[in-house]
Amino acid sequence: MENKKTVVIGVSGGIAVYKALDVISRLRKENIEVHVIMTKAAAEFVNPISFQSLSQNMVIHDMFEEPKAWEIQHISLAKKADLFAIIPATANVIGKVANGIADDMLTTTIMATKAPVIFAPAMNVNMYKNRIVQDNIQKLRDFGYEFISPAAGRLACGDIGEGKLAQTEDIFEMIMSNLYPLKDMKGTKVLVTAGPTIAPIDPVRFITNRSSGKMGYAIAKEARDRGAIVTLISGPSNEKAPYGVSLINVNTNEEMRAAVLNNYEDSDIVIKSAAVADYKPKLYCSSKIKKSENEFNLELVRDNDILKELGLHKKKQILVGFAAESNDLLQNAKGKLLKKNLDYIVANDITKSDTGFGTEDNKVIILSRDSNPIALDKMSKKQVARELFNLINKKR
Repeated sequence: MENKKTVVIGVSGGIAVYKALDVISRLRKENIEVHVIMTKAAAEFVNPISFQSLSQNMVIHDMFEEPKAWEIQHISLAKKADLFAIIPATANVIGKVANGIADDMLTTTIMATKAPVIFAPAMNVNMYKNRIVQDNIQKLRDFGYEFISPAAGRLACGDIGEGKLAQTEDIFEMIMSNLYPLKDMKGTKVLVTAGPTIAPIDPVRFITNRSSGKMGYAIAKEARDRGAIVTLISGPSNEKAPYGVSLINVNTNEEMRAAVLNNYEDSDIVIKSAAVADYKPKLYCSSKIKKSENEFNLELVRDNDILKELGLHKKKQILVGFAAESNDLLQNAKGKLLKKNLDYIVANDITKSDTGFGTEDNKVIILSRDSNPIALDKMSKKQVARELFNLINKKR
């Protein structure tokens, strides 16, 4: 990020208070300035010194600790913040803000800020489901406050249900997405495919490829951060489902084709970064093939060419393909661009050990129909995604 951002973390009194420390740690690693306001109840769960050590700023936890500086302090933080995040948000603090009550430093500062405010609720399942709490949440949503829904599971009180604080990684992702400086894709519907597909041989075996899905997931996150409405269709991948993205999991070429076609018509931008299997076994064996002394020959037949099908039926969509090549990179990529009626194609050399399958970085050349190829230096896959959307958005 170009300018250092400031996040104010509000901590209210619940058993999940300690989890806010992880969010603060993640933010500091991204060079985000963090200030912490704790309620009196929160300070009973975790000593404010812990928050002070991680945030590297004094923690405000007593409204009247410095009465002479109180008004300046809470107004200055309200103005300084680029974003507020309440972690955890109890039923009490949600109810206060929803009804205009400002009787401590946290609620007073929330009332005074014009920055976006995110609430991360955590409470007993029956409290969370209580109609009063739900009405308060809806009231705040209507006012433009954002919420990250709690997770379901076994709660500290022993009850089971919705009410656990959302995963700190998801809260962090939501904060970083809100802080992202580029918001040029609000309302744009983006469809991304990622990962490999598999072609079953029998109930045990299948053929696949080495795609990890990292590039596709990075593209989906970049589009989300820029304000787009994102659907990610993913083959088998170890990548974590991105927060705020509609994820559809598939396995085979046929499953991916069905999911893509189901979402294609409503999409504005379609980026096919998945490594979809071109071939599948001619015959599928419904029982496990037993080992024998004889050779086993596997006959393969062509599978669906999803990208070509999309190109044939393209209307308003901007269609982007990927070309993972081991030789004649530009020639093969250009041929694919024209043959499949694409607007852009991203070509990369899969033989490079530091930018091939499963790596964190990539080095690509972006080709389009009406301009010269753009060669990008080695960079993170997130940066590649950013450059790709920069190019697309210039011409939309």
